[in-house]
Amino acid sequence: MSDNKENVVEEEIKTDDAEDIAEDIGNGAESEAEAEEKSDGKGFFAKKKANAEIKKLTAAVEEKENQIAELRDKYTRLAAEYDNYKRRTLKELDARYSDAKFDVLKSILPVIDNFERALSTFSDDDPQKQGVTMIYEQFKSILTANGVYEIEALGVEFDPNVHNAVMHVEDPELGENIIAEVFEKGYKTDDKVLRYSMVKVAN
Repeated sequence: MSDNKENVVEEEIKTDDAEDIAEDIGNGAESEAEAEEKSDGKGFFAKKKANAEIKKLTAAVEEKENQIAELRDKYTRLAAEYDNYKRRTLKELDARYSDAKFDVLKSILPVIDNFERALSTFSDDDPQKQGVTMIYEQFKSILTANGVYEIEALGVEFDPNVHNAVMHVEDPELGENIIAEVFEKGYKTDDKVLRYSMVKVAN
């Protein structure tokens, strides 16, 4: 009888121990599952945060690239505008210089005319003629050095581009539209007339 009781007690103890062990195993399994679940949760949020950071950085890079493209476009347009301004300014300065030079050279022409009139009054043996001739030749050399030359007129066909007809005469010895007389000499450069030749045209 006593032995049976002891066996029952031992079996109850073993059963209790088995239940405790099973419970401990179950609790351990639950703890591992909870740990894995927590770990998976942390990984999800970390990945989500990383993706958000990547999107943020990508947007920032795109914004900077757009700013760089905009600045590059502005620089290109400014450079083109500056080149156009520089060319336009140089062209204007060249035109001003050309106009000023034209005016100065044109102002010398009446002086040349006066010297020619003065020289026509001297006799060949007049000692003053040589000095006046030297000054006259100096003025002529100034015109030549600046690309100014006398317009051919007497005996050539009338050209309205360089000649100004102020008289007309019938002359059987001359052909049609031939210049019979020059009242005032004309001068020009390669591309511009300083003064038209004032002429008489025949026939």
